[in-house]
Amino acid sequence: MHWRIYSVASFLLFSAAACPDRSVSSACPCHVEDEVAKSPAFRTVAELSSGFHSLYAQNFSEAREKFDHWESQHPEEPFGEVAIAASYLFEELYRQGVLSSDFFLNEKKFLHGIDGKPDPERMKNFQAALDQARKLAKALLAKNARDPEAFFALTLAAGMESNADMMLKKQHIESLKRLKEGNEYAKRLLAERPDANDAYVALGTANYIIGSLSGGARFFLMFGGVHGDKKLGMQQLGKTIDGGRYLQPFAKILLALASRREKQNPLAQKLLLELSQEFPESPLYAAEYAKAMGRPIPAQMHP
Repeated sequence: MHWRIYSVASFLLFSAAACPDRSVSSACPCHVEDEVAKSPAFRTVAELSSGFHSLYAQNFSEAREKFDHWESQHPEEPFGEVAIAASYLFEELYRQGVLSSDFFLNEKKFLHGIDGKPDPERMKNFQAALDQARKLAKALLAKNARDPEAFFALTLAAGMESNADMMLKKQHIESLKRLKEGNEYAKRLLAERPDANDAYVALGTANYIIGSLSGGARFFLMFGGVHGDKKLGMQQLGKTIDGGRYLQPFAKILLALASRREKQNPLAQKLLLELSQEFPESPLYAAEYAKAMGRPIPAQMHP
């Protein structure tokens, strides 16, 4: 069996993770809870929300400028580097047309990834930010082996790299390894913080895409401990939509495109309309909404 069938075994993950002061011992749960409560992964930070708004509106340079500024003020935390990495990956996915129904409804592309190769400079910057995010997250775990901020950052880092390996680089074996790694970190995070609803993007996307494989492929993957369930995956994406923070719009994009595949057009139309209203400056969501409604596209994307 060719490894290329596993190119679909993972997809997109974005967001952020950080915590101001990790010198408090894990033996003091009240202090640990206080520090976690201050972290941007578990509360809304205006500057970061603004950066992610720019990202979802495809204003990539503006988003990176905001993330870079936040990172310069919090150099010891993984959040800034995760967000910067997300901005490079999201931009490349957009440039390659991955975030569209044209991609999701094309079985060849959905199973095997983009045509051609990704931009090398963008991918180099993506990898550098990702490596630094992992380094900072592991430093947090050295102080507290159950640090939810670290689990959050590592979940997102593994998911983003899995996506890049699968859809952009077409390194399918590596993608599968990162998929499993991200799922494990997500489970550990949710054990510590059940309210970390952004993490359900990792679980939901993996469940949906693996569940989309043929029965024989899913059976083979089960021996490696990888399972898939399309219905459960869509429900998990819904958890991020209902209670997520930085990844809520991203979960809407994914669930809308999955709904198009599943011929659940009313749900896709609802989500795409909400996205087009929230990000009126972006032609992407207006175009996808028009496609879901069977109408002429009002504006063309120009990657």
